[in-house]
This record gives sequence, structure tokens and C-alpha cells, in this order.
Amino acid sequence: MKIKKGDKVQVLSGNDKGKTGEVIEIMPKINKVIVKGVNVRKKHIKPRKQGEEGGIIPTECAIPVSKVNVVCSKCNKATRIGYVIEKGEKVRVCKKCGAKLK
Repeated sequence: MKIKKGDKVQVLSGNDKGKTGEVIEIMPKINKVIVKGVNVRKKHIKPRKQGEEGGIIPTECAIPVSKVNVVCSKCNKATRIGYVIEKGEKVRVCKKCGAKLK
């Protein structure tokens, strides 16, 4: 997966098209990511123990990796990721401006 935890990404399609957020979790086996503030669903919680409160809690759900692109910190645009080998290390690079991604 080219997208890492902590990357700033932009949603390309769906109900949240155009929204940006930080990647909270990646799931490489099912090719999905969870992005903060994107694809928010309401989860109904039932109180399990005495004194515990139930309620409706908003939670972020997973979206496919193909629906998000990394936002470059230099050019501030959604871009694809390329790789360059520098000093024996593989470095992620912005395809639009060529800047290194963290």
C-alpha cells in the first residue's frame, strides 16, 4: 500500500467527495483505510453494565484505498505517489511537483 498511517488524504468519489482528513488506520488485507471525519456512521450502543450509559455514537467506517489520494504538503494538491531510490532508501515522491513525502 502506498498510503501510510498519518497521511493527509482527499476523497475522490462518493458521498464525501472532496473532503480531506488524516488516515487513522490502514487495512492492507482488505485494501481499505479509515480516514478521520470521513464516512461517519452512527452506532447505537446499548448499556452493558449497571450504571453505564447507552447512546448513539458517531464512528468513522472504512473506505476503499482506490477512493483516496494523498495530498502533497508542498503543492497542496491530491496526487499519486511515485518512488525514488536515494542513498539506498526507497523514498515516496509527489508525481505532480516531485517533492518528498514524509
